[in-house]
Amino acid sequence: MTLFLAAIVAAAPITLEADPNHSSAGFNVRHMMVTTVRGTFTRFSSTLVADKDDPSKCSVELKIDPASINTNNEKRDGHLKSADFFDVQKCPEMTFKSKSIQKKGDKYTVAGDLTMHCVTKPLTLEASFSDNPVKGPTGTPVYPASATGKLKRSEWGLNWNKSLESGGVLVSDDVNVEFDMEFLPRKAEAAKQTQVETKTKKD
Repeated sequence: MTLFLAAIVAAAPITLEADPNHSSAGFNVRHMMVTTVRGTFTRFSSTLVADKDDPSKCSVELKIDPASINTNNEKRDGHLKSADFFDVQKCPEMTFKSKSIQKKGDKYTVAGDLTMHCVTKPLTLEASFSDNPVKGPTGTPVYPASATGKLKRSEWGLNWNKSLESGGVLVSDDVNVEFDMEFLPRKAEAAKQTQVETKTKKD
């Protein structure tokens, strides 16, 4: 009976949360058409509902504080927070909420809505996720996940730019986004899994 219960719990959807100390949310964009500038957001959170048996029932939500942007250049970061770009005073939060998740081979296509600069537009990410967790040093199951995508910042009203004398523009309209996450079970989920494992060992 206990083994049957354990199988049911293992197959049930679980709610996971990103470990901010071992996760990252970032982007890269071409500068002057010759170099790549990379940036990260240091304050963010993400929740993932994972269903091992039915990916269509999975969902993910990501929240980012745009004021936490870091491109390793204080002056540039200040400009990116201004009304020319993210306008963090008027638009203090960025979010991505999935609308559908489909599995293709060992990859996932995650379609959802990205709200950035107070504008909401669709965005599709290509993602990987392992439903076979790795046990961390404290015994906590860790679920690795990553996702990448491309967008045109002008579609979200991020239009600031400068033309170059040699042709082209200072900042590319195309932006690559990338997320690398370690997801952990919520405390309630972790406690439930521990109880099942304890019962299974006793039996």
